[in-house]
Amino acid sequence: MNAKSLLVATTLVLFTAVGWGAESESDLAPDSTWKAGAAKIAITPDEPMWMAGYASRTHPADGKLTELWAKALVLEDQEGNRGVVLTLDLVGIDRALSQSICDALKQQHGLQRKQIVICTSHTHSGPVVGLNLAPLHHGLLTDPQRKAIDDWVAAFQDQVIALVGEAIGKLAPSDVTWGSGTATFAVNRRENPEAAVPQRRTEGQLQGPSDHDVPVLAVREANGNLTAVLFGYACHATTLSGYQWSGDYPGYAQMNLEEQHPGCVALFFAGCGADQNPLPRRTVELAQHYGRRLADAVETVLLTSEMHPVQGSLRTSYAEIDLPFDELPTREEIELNSRSENRYEVARAKMLLEQIDGGAPLLPTYPYPVSAWAVGDGPLLTTLGGEVVVDYALRLKSELTGVQTWVAGYANDVMAYVPSRRVLGEGGYEGGGAMVYYGLPTSWGPSIEKDIVQEVHRQVESLSIHDADVPTRSR
Repeated sequence: MNAKSLLVATTLVLFTAVGWGAESESDLAPDSTWKAGAAKIAITPDEPMWMAGYASRTHPADGKLTELWAKALVLEDQEGNRGVVLTLDLVGIDRALSQSICDALKQQHGLQRKQIVICTSHTHSGPVVGLNLAPLHHGLLTDPQRKAIDDWVAAFQDQVIALVGEAIGKLAPSDVTWGSGTATFAVNRRENPEAAVPQRRTEGQLQGPSDHDVPVLAVREANGNLTAVLFGYACHATTLSGYQWSGDYPGYAQMNLEEQHPGCVALFFAGCGADQNPLPRRTVELAQHYGRRLADAVETVLLTSEMHPVQGSLRTSYAEIDLPFDELPTREEIELNSRSENRYEVARAKMLLEQIDGGAPLLPTYPYPVSAWAVGDGPLLTTLGGEVVVDYALRLKSELTGVQTWVAGYANDVMAYVPSRRVLGEGGYEGGGAMVYYGLPTSWGPSIEKDIVQEVHRQVESLSIHDADVPTRSR
């Protein structure tokens, strides 16, 4: 934090301690550099649709633990620069759906692609969404079930577009502050056998990297009421694996915060948690427990930690880079896989053959989405597509602005696992084995981490050129 921001933050803390906060909108509005608006809508399917995330499921959902939500936060700086953060209680969305949503938002609300971030919580207790994880469900769905998914996706998209319009309509002068807390229930699942976790945790012997930061962005109206809070955590939403709709621990965390702050919209984004699990798991009580712990971490930041006021302007960027695959399979190799005893390999092979026979050859690269937002002199929010391993967050924080750098995975397009160079070399599920469930033809090429990190730096530097408020760190 620069000296000016520290002075402002300290002054606000002192004023609050003695009750000198703003007493009316007229007190706040002249000094407020931000407008904000937030809204939410339930997106829980009304019928027993097929669920996403686990290959072991054998029938559609049969109940509901919690609602699933779509939420929108709109930020606008004093110059009229606007950004929209959408958070969805879904396992992910594919590129086609993401593009369709963004095209509609441009047409109806004049939003450019760089002004939109779509974050999914990666709950494994939500519905199948379009073509996301298609081989996982290929061959299991009946025609009526496929139609139910298509109908739900169409209705969901209309809801999201209307939701953004509602949030825009609620734009009002606001104080925006940021802070960072800690929650420690995420465990590196590649390094710690699930059965060994309780003892290792007790002994302080958990292995492997994790990211326990809890970034928090708070929006308050003139009277000091909390109207929105955006927060994140790097951990799979896989506490639950049953047949009831649920937002899993992120859903419970959002519910807890909204109960503590009536009228507040709590929005969750998943960090780089592709190799992180909430452990132990598999019970509703644990999902509720982790939700409370995450909400408590946010609450600690809101109530007892120093919150830093955000000043300056909003700068946003977005690009899709050609991310290389490893060597592509030949048609003969794909045909051989179509006769595999593994039904997921068969499903992927059939999809790839249909693509080739339809006149679309396999491409050597994938259009991978990367975006960077500078929220004034506050958070530097980077969003990466796919299921991103924790190495990316740790590296980008070390190279950029520490806890002021927020890295969201599962954003804009969840096309596959995204390993670091280390994890790619180690192999295993996150290193390449999971590609079959996403329908991609092969593993990523060895330049994956270099290409993604370089693009993040390129965008951050472009934001710095356009706005001196963007926090930077020499590297």
